Amino acid sequence: MHIAILTFDGFNELDSLIALGVLNRIQKPDWRVTLSCPSASVTSMNGVTVHAQSTLADACQADAVIIGSGMRTREIANDAALMASLKLDPKRQLIGAQCSGTFLLAKLGLLGAVPACTDLITKPWVLEAGIEVLNQAFCARGNVATAGGCFASQYLAGWIIARTEGLDAAKTALEYVAPVGEKQEYVSRAMKNITPYLA
Repeated sequence: MHIAILTFDGFNELDSLIALGVLNRIQKPDWRVTLSCPSASVTSMNGVTVHAQSTLADACQADAVIIGSGMRTREIANDAALMASLKLDPKRQLIGAQCSGTFLLAKLGLLGAVPACTDLITKPWVLEAGIEVLNQAFCARGNVATAGGCFASQYLAGWIIARTEGLDAAKTALEYVAPVGEKQEYVSRAMKNITPYLA
């Protein structure tokens, strides 16, 4: 099982790294979560440089993909060669997008007429792309999910775990990272967001 988190220059640390942390709570030998980047390293919106763990080509072959967000999403969307290299397929992959990653998902034509979630800054871009934007943190249809707001990345991670390893595994992973003294409330809220989209 390979889950690739697309991470570009100008990336939002919360979106990519929270998902990375939650998804890595699954401790199985064949479970791999990587930051997939277009270059050997990328630097975040706040100056944090990380090394790529896989390539964009690897992400196209992954079992699941999360498209992270960042400050340079519009530039990425206008990079024809880069966008053409993202050959994602919801028939064989779980695909999630976070905040401005939803805009990239729309530009790749993977949302169709499906409404989506995104952050408030990206909302006008997604509307401009012809996609209805919901006023909620998470939604999914089939193998495609979107999330809005940095901390909603936990819902994308939980959804992928629930879809691949089951709901109990998702609850356990989210409980592990939940604040002490708030674990039950935290996990219950996450499940309220995720479970309607598992059928």
